[in-house]
Amino acid sequence: MTDNGKLLGKERQGRLSTASRRIYSEELLEFMCSGWAETSERNSVPAEQSVYTAKRRQALSAAFAGERLVIPAGIAKTRVNDTKYGFRPTSEYVFLTGDRTEGAVLVFEPNPAGGHDEQLYLLPRMSPDSSEFWLSGRGELEAGRRRSLTETAGELGLAVEDIGRLPTDLTEAVTARPGVPSRLLRGHDVVLDTLLAELEPDRRGPREVGKSIAAEQRDQELKANLAAARLVKDVWEIDQLRRACESTMRGFDDVVAELDQAIAAGERWVEGTFWRRARVDGNDVGYTSVCAAGAHACSLHWVRNDGPIRLGELLLLDAGVETDTFYTADVTRTFPISGTFTELQRKIYDAVHDALEAAIAAVEPGARFRDYHEAAERTLAERLVEWGLLEGPAHRVLELGLSRRYTLHGAGHMIGLDVHDCSGAPREDYVDGVLKAGMVLTVEPGLYFQPDDLTVPEQYRGIGVRIEDDILVTEDGRENLTAALPRSADEVENWVRSKRRKN
Repeated sequence: MTDNGKLLGKERQGRLSTASRRIYSEELLEFMCSGWAETSERNSVPAEQSVYTAKRRQALSAAFAGERLVIPAGIAKTRVNDTKYGFRPTSEYVFLTGDRTEGAVLVFEPNPAGGHDEQLYLLPRMSPDSSEFWLSGRGELEAGRRRSLTETAGELGLAVEDIGRLPTDLTEAVTARPGVPSRLLRGHDVVLDTLLAELEPDRRGPREVGKSIAAEQRDQELKANLAAARLVKDVWEIDQLRRACESTMRGFDDVVAELDQAIAAGERWVEGTFWRRARVDGNDVGYTSVCAAGAHACSLHWVRNDGPIRLGELLLLDAGVETDTFYTADVTRTFPISGTFTELQRKIYDAVHDALEAAIAAVEPGARFRDYHEAAERTLAERLVEWGLLEGPAHRVLELGLSRRYTLHGAGHMIGLDVHDCSGAPREDYVDGVLKAGMVLTVEPGLYFQPDDLTVPEQYRGIGVRIEDDILVTEDGRENLTAALPRSADEVENWVRSKRRKN
């Protein structure tokens, strides 16, 4: 086994240096490793999604017949010193397994008889008679009980093996069948990347024809396939997204109910309020929440969330709850902090709302993905010409792209396991493709007048409005998964006033 192969196993098992052993007495080591009750295996119930993940693996196997596929869950990244960021597995790994284990690796080994042998590698339970049980940073005494390999196999419907065997198994497989190409979801597990580079000559050396580029292209094709496979959601995935949307709408309701506290404490209160809902109902937020008050709403991705909240201004909240299965919603509402829009705020808000309605109406199976973007941009361009901010006619503005100064972005994107799901899919399947039943996407037009933009009258400056809903493409049209959240100007005003009266 190569040095990197040995390192791969040690990294997963949790290394314990000789030096660290020496600082503890033999008596303590013996005491800490003894006197623990045996823990029995827990009954495994097949996960609800295991039927669906099996179908996804079958499709992937068929797409890459005769090739080895390696999909890691990834490794938690260090925040500082020995503190790590919360671990979130790669979406590709979750899509194929439903598992969330750090450091795990799924391998498809082509079977000479056809298809693939699927093997999941992850950390086994740690025996209490091992000092790693309590000294390792990944020891169960510190991090909590892990599922056993048998428990995991029963839950996921996969053959499961000790991650310590992966370097040997990969080495033997590559050596025994040198003509079988490997495809790797690269960039998520540096030790695994290095191990495969050692085993396969075309992964080594500078980027020259015949070296590295061939492997990089294979890996990119694997990633693109897994992104395209997620474009159309199955029944189970749609249910997860419904749950994410329901929790997200509750989170928005929480924020509106706490507007008075937010006025006293600022944008951070809004962020914390929504995050609390995300942690109570799901795993976390699906992305960093945008809690943008006043002119901060003009910054498309305002995530500092450290500014004040003032009466008379607008609050733009762009946030989504991620379920425990890692599916996320993505919703935006802009509301008057006082409960009443000013005349100009309402005019701008109504324009964005009209664009939202026009775009949603353009979402249907068989329509181009670009159609609803164009519907939203056309509506906003007409308003900008009507207000005298751009020289018309509207078709001229659209042809020259002039409205983008104030609209900044497209009208939406796919959602699912990522907030910008399927972004690695081929253009012909996504951006240049057509909508199909089972796709779930956002519709999110906006208008943003920067505080220092001299091309608009002073009263417009510092106003930003975005409205965003999550839409399921159905067989006969569409379903707005977040339709229950107030959207029109009158609904939003009533929402804010009623919630503040109750509090």
